[in-house]
Amino acid sequence: MRALLTCAQVEAKLFLRDSATVGFGVLFPSGLLLGLGAVPALRETSPETGGLRSIDVWAPTALVFGMVMIAVQHVPAVIAAYRERGILRRLSTTPAHPRSVLLAQMIVAFASVVVSAALMVLLAWAVLDIAPPERPLAFAVAFVTGYAALLGLGLISAAVARTSSAANQIGTLLFVALMFFGGAFLPRVLMPDMLREVGEFVPPGLQALTTAWSAEAGEVTATAGGQPFWLQLAALAGIAGVASTIAAKFFRWE
Repeated sequence: MRALLTCAQVEAKLFLRDSATVGFGVLFPSGLLLGLGAVPALRETSPETGGLRSIDVWAPTALVFGMVMIAVQHVPAVIAAYRERGILRRLSTTPAHPRSVLLAQMIVAFASVVVSAALMVLLAWAVLDIAPPERPLAFAVAFVTGYAALLGLGLISAAVARTSSAANQIGTLLFVALMFFGGAFLPRVLMPDMLREVGEFVPPGLQALTTAWSAEAGEVTATAGGQPFWLQLAALAGIAGVASTIAAKFFRWE
């Protein structure tokens, strides 16, 4: 336990020194939401959004932006860099086992997305008058399972990438694909039904978070008859379990 705490402290310091990751993974989601909230048209209700404001419907996408950034880009790149530099191999001969380093990295990463989410929800409520999640417990469950699914995908990248550069490239491709289906580039309400159906599970957790945050927004972004909330959570748990198993099977320490 002491070794894990020490590793966590070191990883936290390294994370805070990485201004790009702190900026894009932790602060940018809030800044992006506030920036879009400054556009008058997005603060007006619309028939396409079921009488809600566009910014109300889009808020969960901004939240998932930070989750995806940390899970599929930051974590894999750090782990791949440790492998590339032989750090994991050298740690295997010290009391700080490589598993402690990996666990500490995941703890710090999760803490960062929690801070990012809390900051965004608070600023959304205080500045843009976006009500906090209607179902806090369901929101927390969707947040954790969604992040676990995203992290599982990121760990597959971390397991197979030989270098940090390769991990960054894979992470960028995953980020663009996930955020496309999440509506970051085109509002999901304007997507064809087929793409919206995919978007109910990709990126993992977005639709569940939207539904738990606002039932009305969840109805807007879902296709006709949308998947039940519990089924969405089951799918997230399944993705997390399968992806983590694949990552563990192919993971290399050096």
